[in-house]
Amino acid sequence: MPRFFIDLHDGSQPVRDEVGFDLPDLPAARAKVTRIMSAIARDMLPDVERQDYVACVRDTVGKVVFRARLSLAAEAVE
Repeated sequence: MPRFFIDLHDGSQPVRDEVGFDLPDLPAARAKVTRIMSAIARDMLPDVERQDYVACVRDTVGKVVFRARLSLAAEAVE
């Protein structure tokens, strides 16, 4: 089973996945990163005006094979 690595970046602090996940294929890796990004969205701080996250999925040779972006922009409208 292939191993995929999911690196996260919040705009200030990158986190490189050194362990990875054994997943059957790229669609499974896509589903995994989507679940991770959904969990991040649920835990975003309510008082943040702007927050961006990027998750990159790498294969075993280090090639980025999928990228997911999550952005929150909260602004008052008068």
